[in-house]
Amino acid sequence: MTITDAPLQQTPLNNLHEELGAKMVPFAGYHMPLQYTMGIKQEHLHTRSQAGLFDVSHMGQVWLPLEAEAGLEKLVPVDILDLPVGKQRYALFTNEEGGILDDLMVSRFADGLMLVINAACKEQDIAHLRQHLGNDMVKVLSDRALVALQGPSAAKVLSNFVSELETMVFMDVRKVILCGVECFMSRSGYTGEDGFEISIPAADAQSVVKAILEHPEVSPIGLGARDSLRLEAGLCLYGNDIDTATTPVEASLNWAISKSRRTDGSRSGGFIGAKTILAQLDKTIPVQRKRVGLRTQGKAPIRTGTPLVNAQGDQIGTVTSGGFGPSLGAPVAMGYVSTDYASVDTEIFAEVRGKQLPVNICKMPFVPQRYYRG
Repeated sequence: MTITDAPLQQTPLNNLHEELGAKMVPFAGYHMPLQYTMGIKQEHLHTRSQAGLFDVSHMGQVWLPLEAEAGLEKLVPVDILDLPVGKQRYALFTNEEGGILDDLMVSRFADGLMLVINAACKEQDIAHLRQHLGNDMVKVLSDRALVALQGPSAAKVLSNFVSELETMVFMDVRKVILCGVECFMSRSGYTGEDGFEISIPAADAQSVVKAILEHPEVSPIGLGARDSLRLEAGLCLYGNDIDTATTPVEASLNWAISKSRRTDGSRSGGFIGAKTILAQLDKTIPVQRKRVGLRTQGKAPIRTGTPLVNAQGDQIGTVTSGGFGPSLGAPVAMGYVSTDYASVDTEIFAEVRGKQLPVNICKMPFVPQRYYRG
C-alpha cells in the first residue's frame, strides 16, 4: 500500500461530525469536517458574533519532561527556559538555512512542557524532537482529542463548566476539570477572537463536546470557516504562508524571535539557523522579500498562487493565501513581494486570467484582534 492509498485517520469526534451533518473531506491524512449545514460564510460570521467549536484533533500533541527545556530551546528562536508555569508561547522549528520546519505552541505546566504541532508536519516534527532530545524525552499524546472554542461568547459558555476561567488571560494555560474530566486548556486562538483550546482524553471527547454544543451560542464550525477566519486575522498557514524556504524575518514574524535569543540577548542565538535569522534581523543580510497583506480594489478575490506584478508586468511576488473575507464583505489575501514593494499603500497588480487587477499592500490583521488580555 502506498502512502496515497493509506486509509484516512479519524478523530475521536468523527461520529459526532456525521451526526451533525458535516461535509467530510480529506485533510492532512484525516477525515475532517469542511462545513456543516449552516455553510462556510454563516459559520464564519457566527464565530465572529457568538462562538464556534472546531475539532482540531488532527494536530499533534506532545509532552516533554521539564529536563528537556534546554534541548528544546536549541530548536526554536524562542525563550523556553524563562517561560513561566501556566503560560504558552508561539514557536518555530527552524532548519540550518533559517527556514521554518513548522510553527507550534509550547505550554509550560508544573510537571512538563506540552507542544501542539501541525497535522501535516506531525511525523517529521516528532522525528526532529526525538533526534535532538532523545526518544525517552518525547511522549506523543495520541489518546487525546483537541477542540477550539472561539468567539466573543466562548468565555461565557465555558464559565458554566470551569471556575478558573476568570483568572485566565491571553496565552494562559491550565489543567482544569471539565464535565468531570481532567483537561488541558489554553486561552488563545487561530481566529483573532478570544477563545480557548481544550485537550480532552479521547474516550471523553464526544460527551464533553456535546455538553458544550448544548449552549445555544455555540455552533460546530468546519475547516472552511477556520481558514477564512485565520486569513482575516492575518495568521499564517504552514505550507502556504511559511515553509522550509522561508525565514521568520521574511515571513514578518520578527515578534516570534524572543529578545533573549537575539544578537544582544542574554542567551543570544544557540538555535538551528541562528546565523541567517539574526543576520536578517540585524539587517547585515538584506531580506529580498516580505510577507504582506493585500487588498484588491474590486470585488474579485485573488487566490493562492496568483502572480503579483509591478506596473511593467514584471513578477515581484505571489499570493500565498487568498479568498473572500465574510466579516469585511471584501476579498483579502496575503503573500510575498520583493522588499522594494512591501511598504503599506504601495499599488501593485495581481495577474488573473491575463488581466492585471490593482492591489494595495496593507497592514494585517484585516479585522481587529479581540484576544482577552485582562
